[in-house]
Amino acid sequence: MRYRSPLPDVSIPDVPLTDFVLGGSKALDDHPALVDGASGRVLTFGQLKEDVRRLAAGLSRRGIVKGDVVAIWAPNVPDYAVVFHAVARLGAVLTTANPAYTAEELAYQLCDARPRMLVTMAALAGRALEAAASASHPIEIVTIDESGGPTLASLAIDADPPVVPIDPATDVVAMPYSSGTTGLPKGVMLTHRNLVANLAQIDATEAPDLRAFLGVLPFFHIYGMVVIMNFGLLRGATIVTLPRFDLEAALRVLQDWPIALAHVVPPVVVALAKHPVVDRYDLSGVKWLFSAAAPLGAELTEAVEARLSLRVRQGYGMTEASPATHYTPPGSERPGKAGVLIPSTECRIVDPETGADVSAGECGEVWVRGPQVMKGYLNNPEATARTVGADGWLHTGDMGVVDDEGYLQVVDRLKELIKVKGFQVAPAELEALLLKHPAIADAAVIPVADAECGEVPKAFVVGRDGLTAEEVASFVEARVSYYKRIRHVVFVEQIPRSPSGKILRRLLVAWERGTNCR
Repeated sequence: MRYRSPLPDVSIPDVPLTDFVLGGSKALDDHPALVDGASGRVLTFGQLKEDVRRLAAGLSRRGIVKGDVVAIWAPNVPDYAVVFHAVARLGAVLTTANPAYTAEELAYQLCDARPRMLVTMAALAGRALEAAASASHPIEIVTIDESGGPTLASLAIDADPPVVPIDPATDVVAMPYSSGTTGLPKGVMLTHRNLVANLAQIDATEAPDLRAFLGVLPFFHIYGMVVIMNFGLLRGATIVTLPRFDLEAALRVLQDWPIALAHVVPPVVVALAKHPVVDRYDLSGVKWLFSAAAPLGAELTEAVEARLSLRVRQGYGMTEASPATHYTPPGSERPGKAGVLIPSTECRIVDPETGADVSAGECGEVWVRGPQVMKGYLNNPEATARTVGADGWLHTGDMGVVDDEGYLQVVDRLKELIKVKGFQVAPAELEALLLKHPAIADAAVIPVADAECGEVPKAFVVGRDGLTAEEVASFVEARVSYYKRIRHVVFVEQIPRSPSGKILRRLLVAWERGTNCR
């Protein structure tokens, strides 16, 4: 059975992304567009557009041309939007990297995406230089703040950037990295039309009067990039940025700013439902929490709704879909459900073994199709073909059920990603790292439930020479971002594998849960 959105199709403007997002009325020019929640620094819409113009001209003079890749490795600050749209205006491509990355993790993305320039913060410049030195091509390092080297301010010039012809349907504008359904992170090529379409789809679904947004979900991640940063700018709202999640800092923003809709992820909902410090703040202006990036259960939903006297809405999507495919409109909340299809989007629920649609109400893999689906993975046609069929259906790797009202409930994952506080962790990446240890003969990594993080990685290890669990965890911790750390280690005699050598993680998951697995 195929499903279509119950909402009317939207018209998608055939324009470049920056024209769509920042091309609104000049009446907003004196209105705050971005506010640094830590320092209070304000960037108005007029200043934002002027800074984008000046930086785009400076990048052009520096040699950045259409099709070039620029990387940004920074926390949420107002300048993030300046860099994003200056690069977009030139027809170049922005690849976004997690500021929690180690130099080794960043180097992988730099070698794969091959950016000409890396924009970062002074505090990260040392690791940025280390990562750039591992690349096979020269990368110029530019900092947002003062560092003793080139900065955004030193690059910007008072000139108009060149007029660059952009084909919204084919020209890539953003390239976040995602592990997709399996494997190591891959560059997700999103065109101007992909992002314009998703913004138009969300705009047609969301409440009309949204004056401010909490900008704590990271802008390097597709959720923060599109649904908060760019959608907020499109709506003429003020985005209050925080460089990292701190509960009290976020609560102050929610109390002090007119934020009716707060975008969060499930671990934040846990804190809002249970942490005693929440009672010190007046959150009466918040009408809705909107949770995505991982499923949120009905019990937790009802707990936070009762405590804060608000409603929780959910959405569903993935980086490869720009990201939204399902969304809960205001007033249509269903606890534990991820919402209905957004406009101009189709869905199928498919038996992963046969590829045939399952009957209504049955569980299967979620497939989606719409104008927001990616162009493909960078330099990886095989992975692209596995993920997006020739007929345009995106195979999400998530298992779900659509109820008789058209609401999607995600119940399991066919794919092997581990989601730690909404961040994606690829088991293959951790397994490859574990095998670098001289005392580890074989290893497999699976997700296990965690009350704080949702899921965390657990390693099954075939060890030698008296290896201890503490040594395994320390070895990984020194080489990865905090959210990728191995939290549990079990030693086994062998790792279950198929005849072709593929790790049978489903057997380990079933063993962990104490269930039989066919």
